[in-house]
Amino acid sequence: MSAILAGELTSLAFCWRLERRDGATIGFTSHDRDVEIGDLVYRAAPGMAPSAVELSDGFSADTLSVSGALSGAAIRGEDLIAGRWDAAAVRLFLADWRNPQAEIVPLARGELGEVRLRGRGFETELLGPTAMLERPAVEETSPECRAALGDRRCRVDMAGRTRVLRVTTVVSENRVQVLGVAIGSNLYGYGRVRWLTGANSGLHSAIQRSEGSVMILREPPPSSPKQGDLIEISEGCDKRFTTCSGRFNNRLNFRGEPHLPGMDLLTRYPGAS
Repeated sequence: MSAILAGELTSLAFCWRLERRDGATIGFTSHDRDVEIGDLVYRAAPGMAPSAVELSDGFSADTLSVSGALSGAAIRGEDLIAGRWDAAAVRLFLADWRNPQAEIVPLARGELGEVRLRGRGFETELLGPTAMLERPAVEETSPECRAALGDRRCRVDMAGRTRVLRVTTVVSENRVQVLGVAIGSNLYGYGRVRWLTGANSGLHSAIQRSEGSVMILREPPPSSPKQGDLIEISEGCDKRFTTCSGRFNNRLNFRGEPHLPGMDLLTRYPGAS
């Protein structure tokens, strides 16, 4: 590749490899014909245009603005709005379209940031690895648990707390009734719905609360749910110490500080009740 870059005439093309969190992967190239590199065909996408690539050798966050036109089944506007491409892994590199299996020139990698729709196109920002340096180094104290129910810090076994069911009735856009769910007092409140079939397949919705077999979602899903949609529902936790201890018997793994004095202690004065 160094010899090609040093020549007077080059045959290089920009290539983008995008991999969503659900595993779906697509490729684009600035060349006027499709190019197959490895196990992926990079489709010709003349509308995809990167800004000037600015990479640093220090600790400042590397960013790259990428704009492009919505191209049918590849990147659809409804998928961008639904968040299917949020935090997708991205690789940008140069390749020789005359010899696609030759060495490539890596330019940038990271994940997609905020996606903005612009008319019939979109704009997004590529957040490089050094963008992680902008995140807090340590967690802030909080009376609520900072772990997610069932993750490696919580350690609650979710095998018996997750069920696959079908939607029997769509009460409203954010209320669905399911068949065969256990009746409990807000058993699935603060839990999660994973859509397995239908227009929302592959997406997740947060459950605000449950009333028997009715799941009340925090926000309506991007597409209206339909009767017969297959979903996976998971129990939730309100992240309080009493819930962790009483309901899950998991107080040893509680990731919060329920007994740490708060700001109200600092504002007390003599004689206050």
